[in-house]
Amino acid sequence: MNASPQSPLIHLIDDDAAVRDGLALLIGTVGLRVQTWDDPQAFLAQFDRRGIGAIVLDVRMPGISGLAVLENLVAQGVDQPVLMLTGHGTVELCRRAFKAGAAEFLEKPVDDEQLIEALQAAVRQHVRSRERVHGDQAARERFAQLSVREREVLAFIVEGLTNKAIARRLDLSPRTVETHRAHLFAKLECESLAQLIRGYAALVEALPLPLPSGGAGR
Repeated sequence: MNASPQSPLIHLIDDDAAVRDGLALLIGTVGLRVQTWDDPQAFLAQFDRRGIGAIVLDVRMPGISGLAVLENLVAQGVDQPVLMLTGHGTVELCRRAFKAGAAEFLEKPVDDEQLIEALQAAVRQHVRSRERVHGDQAARERFAQLSVREREVLAFIVEGLTNKAIARRLDLSPRTVETHRAHLFAKLECESLAQLIRGYAALVEALPLPLPSGGAGR
């Protein structure tokens, strides 16, 4: 059975064919898909940043260094974790790699178990990161469905005000507040007050939300 197109993909960039073949075989033994590249420029031109996975990148390659490739990826906003490999590791090189944004720095010959553990951890981290991003986007879209009044009611609910207190602040009837409250719970897909408050807190970090006020229209 072929792997799902959405399953994690490891990009392996190394100009040494023997190293590429050996590491690709190793990585494949744990069920991870691998795409190998001998030319870092070709990788940069064709790499699909939308995918899930990680990048294994040799430091020393002709034409462009692994550190330059890493800096290029970071400048493009690529979020796949990058593991750097080198046969000539130094403390300074390691420091530069981490400063540039590398997730891991390993020396050749690479210990098989160490590489696999690092790769699996990187892939798990990337999956969690993408899930958070998708969750934040979905939350933004749900929040965008709220009316101005519903957003005001939401902010007051999070402050801890009762329906009667919110009604007084907004010059509404308690029944109208109850209706707005029901609508915003439905639109935000929340089943409890705790879930609503957690979702609101996450949104506050992601985008500016309106402060409670009594002057907005119905």
